[in-house]
Amino acid sequence: MADASILHGTTRKPRRRWLTWTLAVLALLGVGGFFLYQQALATEAVAMLDGADRLLHGGDGAIREVAAVRYGSDPAQKLEMFPPADAETAMWPLPIVVFIHGGGWRSGDPHDYRFIARALAPQGYAVVLAGYRLYPKAQYPGMLEDGAAALRWVADHAGKLGGDPQRVVLMGHSAGAYNAVMLGLDQRWLAAQGLSANALRGVVGLAGPYDFYPFESEATRLSFGKAPNPEETQPVVHARAGGPPLLLVHGIADTRVRPRNSVELARTMTRAGAPTRAVLLDGVTHEGLIMMFARPFSRDSRAFDAVLPFLAKVTASPAVQASGR
Repeated sequence: MADASILHGTTRKPRRRWLTWTLAVLALLGVGGFFLYQQALATEAVAMLDGADRLLHGGDGAIREVAAVRYGSDPAQKLEMFPPADAETAMWPLPIVVFIHGGGWRSGDPHDYRFIARALAPQGYAVVLAGYRLYPKAQYPGMLEDGAAALRWVADHAGKLGGDPQRVVLMGHSAGAYNAVMLGLDQRWLAAQGLSANALRGVVGLAGPYDFYPFESEATRLSFGKAPNPEETQPVVHARAGGPPLLLVHGIADTRVRPRNSVELARTMTRAGAPTRAVLLDGVTHEGLIMMFARPFSRDSRAFDAVLPFLAKVTASPAVQASGR
């Protein structure tokens, strides 16, 4: 009996202790896991930078990818950053163009717009392609919250990768142009990320919808139909002086987003004290406008000829801007 007592006593007690410690550790992990996960998300951008540095080749030439990160927990909350392929540290810091893709707030991926990086990076810009949550995962104002969060990432991390967070231009096509222009005009979204109204040097809108209430298309009803104050979703309502300069480019042959959107916003901005001009391109369709930034369609350089001088002007140093050059 003594032997049996010793046998059972020496096996059960350590086993119970082991189980107790195991459960305690798991409990601690369970409590702390969420916080560790959130911390991982916060540091993921920095952690992934080294592994993303690589040259990519395509029909428009080589570009260097230095960041491919998530700025949020949703897979669509991601961005990619491309400085010029031959940029040297001596050239830093570079002005930054943050591009937001279109797709009716229901489709699109920044990965598919690398031709924008191939077009603009060789001109001396660090290009950031930013994604955002799409319908049905997000509706207004989700796309604006995500755009502001992407700009927060740029402000926090782009400087370590050769970009100049003090010289950022926001650019978008179609639904992305709406996002970009709204972020420039409606100051709530940048402020929510702790960014000042002067965080943007300028905004370029390509074939954007800026005056589309009441919501008549399926895309606008799905993404904006539940807004408590639908009129406030419209960029024309937020036209103001003192904001970033706007460049509004539109194709006259655009039947998907009518050019009157750019014309009306330009008029409203001008009346508000911020002279703005809509650049209208004859014979250019909705899709044709964005295709003009990719080969072989870039042979028609009218869109490029409108965008590049604007980028150069708004991202120039204060001394150059003061000289008027």
